[in-house]
Amino acid sequence: MELELHQLDRRYEQLRRSCPERDGRILASLDRDGQQMPVVVVAGEDGRYILIDGFKRLRALIKLRRDTVRATCWELREGEALLLGRLMQTSEGDSALEQGWLLRELRERFDLSVEELARRFGRNPSWVSRRLGLVSTLPEPIQMLVRQGRLVPHAAMKYLLPLARANRKDAVALAEAIAPLSPSTRQTEALCVAFARAGREGRDYLLDHPELFLRARETAQEALAVSEGELLLRDLGALGGVARRAAGRLTSGAARELLPAEQQELRGRADAARGDVTRLFATLDEEIEHARRAHQEGDSETP
Repeated sequence: MELELHQLDRRYEQLRRSCPERDGRILASLDRDGQQMPVVVVAGEDGRYILIDGFKRLRALIKLRRDTVRATCWELREGEALLLGRLMQTSEGDSALEQGWLLRELRERFDLSVEELARRFGRNPSWVSRRLGLVSTLPEPIQMLVRQGRLVPHAAMKYLLPLARANRKDAVALAEAIAPLSPSTRQTEALCVAFARAGREGRDYLLDHPELFLRARETAQEALAVSEGELLLRDLGALGGVARRAAGRLTSGAARELLPAEQQELRGRADAARGDVTRLFATLDEEIEHARRAHQEGDSETP
């Protein structure tokens, strides 16, 4: 069926988070190939149609200034359609936060008990209770930033939620300060840890300049980065240490303590290690010689 966009009721859009990257891909696909998959709706009481699935497609059609959308109308009750729509999803799984939004909606709008929700989702009641507790504890302004795709759900749950339990106002202020940066989970962790450890002056600085903190942190990490050459030196040093330690155990009689089968295994491992070390030093000699020649050639070309 073909519906005009104004006929759609988008009340359940708040149960899904936006992802700018995915939205961009869908926008490009719709612009190039047109709408290939219909959205899913159920009939509402006011003559409109309640959108159950296809929110990203609808947002893309609106941006493309289309007037109509192809839709499939399920002959199901609203609550049943919501459950079925979520179970039929084939994209990446929902976050615990999105699961909590859906569970809360089903509980409040359709008066489903925790036990009934657990049965419908094939989970135990504690799974339902944890997710309901999550959406009731995490401040709504932070949840809104997750819905908008400006904060990563996992980061909000793992790092901003504990901060909110300690100081709700500060957690919201930090979330709103860092959201314009669209920080990764690791960046959010670093900002939350620094914020929790800082005094009032340091917290105020982080709220005003989170991007400067991240830039300074990245610069420090780059300065601490270890080159491949340094890692090679470390590996050879470790190899020597292992060899000395093994030789010490041999001279102390460790091999004589092994059973015949274990001694045979020891010999097999020793032969394999000898082969590995032989290949290592053959390669090392070749590479050192190549490096020496390259250095000499470079010196000869120096004016």
